[in-house]
Amino acid sequence: MADRSTHDAIVVGSGPNGLAAAIALARAGCSVIVFEAKETAGGGSRSEELTLPGFVHDVCSAVHPFGVASPFFRTLPLPEHGLTWVHPEFPLAHPLDDGTAVVLHRSVEATADSLGGDAAAYRRLMTPLVREWDRLVIQVQGPLLRVPRHPLVLARFGLRAIRSARSLAESTFEGERARALFAGLAAHSILPLERPFTATFGLVLAAAGHAVGWPVARGGSQSIAGALASYLRSLEGEIITGRRIESLDELPPARAYLLDVTPRQVIGIAGHHLPGGYQRRLSRYRYGAGVFKLDFALHGPIPWKAEACRRAGTVHVGGTLEEIAEGEHAVAKGEHPERPYVLVAQQSLFDPTRAPEGKHTVWAYCHVPNGSTVDMTERIEAQIERFAPGFRERVMARSVMSPAGLERYNENYVGGDIAGGAHDRLQLFLRPTAAMVPYATPARGIYICSSSTPPGAGVHGMCGYFAAKAALRRGLDKQVRERSRTSAVTP
Repeated sequence: MADRSTHDAIVVGSGPNGLAAAIALARAGCSVIVFEAKETAGGGSRSEELTLPGFVHDVCSAVHPFGVASPFFRTLPLPEHGLTWVHPEFPLAHPLDDGTAVVLHRSVEATADSLGGDAAAYRRLMTPLVREWDRLVIQVQGPLLRVPRHPLVLARFGLRAIRSARSLAESTFEGERARALFAGLAAHSILPLERPFTATFGLVLAAAGHAVGWPVARGGSQSIAGALASYLRSLEGEIITGRRIESLDELPPARAYLLDVTPRQVIGIAGHHLPGGYQRRLSRYRYGAGVFKLDFALHGPIPWKAEACRRAGTVHVGGTLEEIAEGEHAVAKGEHPERPYVLVAQQSLFDPTRAPEGKHTVWAYCHVPNGSTVDMTERIEAQIERFAPGFRERVMARSVMSPAGLERYNENYVGGDIAGGAHDRLQLFLRPTAAMVPYATPARGIYICSSSTPPGAGVHGMCGYFAAKAALRRGLDKQVRERSRTSAVTP
C-alpha cells in the first residue's frame, strides 16, 4: 500500500462491526473514515417501512441479546446517542401442539419450575453459566486462539458446548418441553442439531436470556447503527454513504484498511494486494444455509393459542425436538421442510413506535438451502397458523425476501447466509482461515472486521473491535503516538 498516508484508517462497510472498528480506532486517536454503499449506515442493523406506511420493520437483525451483552458496546455511551433497549416480559416462548408454551423467563428458577420433572436438571445446567455470565461472555465473544482469561469457566462450559444439541438435550432432559426449548435455542446455529458444537448456541442463548434478556431496540434495529454512527461522529470520525467500493485502489491513502465484508468480497476488493495462497484459502471459505424472510403488517397481535406467546418478544415455532431436528437436517441436505423451524419476533407488542396504534408488525424467517429459489411463504404462514389459528386473517400486508433478495440487499448475505459463513466444524472458531490473528491478512495494513471473523454472527461489534485492536497492535497505535508527540513539540 502507499507509504504516505492522509488517513490513519479507512473502514469499508458500516455494519455494526465496521462501525465498532471505526469507534475503537477513533478512541485510540486515529483519524477514521467509513465508506458505505447504501444511503444509510447500518449493514445488518437497519429498519424500513417494508409493508405499509407507519409500519417499521427490521430488515435483518431484530432481537439483540448479544448487543446488550457486548463487552465493547457496554463501554460506549450509546444511550446518550439515542439507543434504548426494550425488554419484553418474556425473552422467549416456544408453543407446542397441546396449546401450551414453554417459556424462557429471565429467572432460571421460574423457567425450571415450568419444566416439571426436568426442573432440577435445568437448574444444574443453567445456574453455573448464568452465575459466571460476565466471565463467560468475554470468552465466547472473542477469538479462539488466545490465552483464556477465565480458564476454569471456559473449561466447565466447553465440556457441554462441544456436544451436539440433540445429544445434550436428550441426555439432560426427559420431557418433551425442556427438549423442545433447547432445540429451538440451538437451531439458531443454522445447522443440523446432530452436529458437534451446536449445543454451544443453545447454552449461550439460554444463559443470555437469563443474564441480560433478549431485548429489541426502541424504534427499530436501525437505532443501534444510528447510535454507533452518532458516537463515531462525536469522535470526529467520518461516514461517507452512497459510495460503493469496488477496489482498495479507489480509496485515499491510509495506514490501515478494515473490511467489513465476507471473504468473497475481500477477494474482489483487495485480492490484487493479497498473496495467491491466502486468496485460495479465502476462496475455500464455506457459506452456510440461507434464510427466507417475511415481514407482516397486522391489524392485531398474533392470536396465539398459548397466552405466554403473547407476552414474549421472540417465539420459536417448530414443535418438538424431533420435528426441529428433522427440519434442520433436511435443509442441510438441500431440501425444504414442509414444517420448517420458524423464528418469529413481535417487536410492536413492546415497542409502540413500530406500528400505528392498534396495529402490529411481525418479523419471521425460516432456514433454507443456500441460494434456494423455493417460495416458503405458505409453509411459514402455515406453521404460525398451526399455533395461532386466525393469524392469516390479521395480515394486512407482507414483504417477502428470498435468499437472492437478501443478498441483493446486502452482499455479505451470500446465498441468503445471514451469519457471514457456516458455523460448522472448525470454521466456527477458525474464521476466515486458520491464523493466530484471524483479522489480519498477509498484506500489510489490510484487515477483515466482518462476522466472517471471530466471534461470528450477531450485532455485538466484537469482530470490529478485535480487528481494530489487531491494527493498533501491528503498528498503527505507535504511529498515532509518534504523530501526537510531534504535534505536541511543534511550535
